[in-house]
Amino acid sequence: MKNIALGQRTIADIDGQVAKILRGLGNPEPPIDLRVVRDLLNLSRDYYSTTDDSLLRETFSRMTVAGKQVLLRPTLLSDAVRNLSLKALYLPDQKRILLDKDLPKLKHRWNEAHEIGHDIIPWHAGMMLGDTEQTLRPSCHEIMEAEANYAGGQLLFLGERFASEAIDSPPSINLIRQLSSGFGNTITSTLWRFVEQAHGGRPMVAAVTGHPHPSRRKPDFDFTSPCKYCVESPSFRERFGQFSEIDLFGLTVGYCGPQRGGLLGNSEVSLADRNGDLHIFEFETFFNGHEALTLGLWLRPNVTRKFVGSIE
Repeated sequence: MKNIALGQRTIADIDGQVAKILRGLGNPEPPIDLRVVRDLLNLSRDYYSTTDDSLLRETFSRMTVAGKQVLLRPTLLSDAVRNLSLKALYLPDQKRILLDKDLPKLKHRWNEAHEIGHDIIPWHAGMMLGDTEQTLRPSCHEIMEAEANYAGGQLLFLGERFASEAIDSPPSINLIRQLSSGFGNTITSTLWRFVEQAHGGRPMVAAVTGHPHPSRRKPDFDFTSPCKYCVESPSFRERFGQFSEIDLFGLTVGYCGPQRGGLLGNSEVSLADRNGDLHIFEFETFFNGHEALTLGLWLRPNVTRKFVGSIE
């Protein structure tokens, strides 16, 4: 799944909302404490469990969808949680965030920030939990989720603070791991934010996948959909966006070893841009025990050849 490109006006509006929150908190140092963010926004947070639906039943009595009490349709929320594998919920009429307590705690922070993102984006309030013709469109849902992801990421990485620190050192997986520790966020979310914001105009791409080595792949591995996430910097999307997720995963297979964790390998590869001109990229992949994190960086033009196609 590739990241969705948001419009400049949308980005500016969300940046303004996040900047206002950070000013209200006195421009805190990383890592940001989401408890004080919730206090500032008058948000509450609770936890639900798919094995204990008492909180969900209690929520039914006060929750409305399209102006109607969910109590009249008591399976609506529980079906959404179970069948859609929802990890968190935001209830705008209650100013309330619900997190799945059965998830690892490391994932709570990102999920909470994502739901805070829904709260601080003014145009989401009227569209959440609705079933109008517009909000039922998959494209509308995907855009809303991308906007909430961006807002949550800007909050967790303190707006421009992350980009200013990221560009001080040469980009690498090791730098991303250091920034992950400093800002108190997962390596996966830091990799995503790094590619989207710390590029300085440099083409970069990231992929989050299962282990690339054939001997380490899970039984349910699907080569037709190998990437959990694929993140393109704006300049990569513009110049190299013709590459599919299958193409990018195939590159990692060529250099990744079967190690159980740590750096799986790295390699310089040639990629053709939309004009057929070749460019040298450096790819490296790190396995955190659960997911393989790949970073691809533009290095220089390959002036020796011109290639018409996708991958050399």
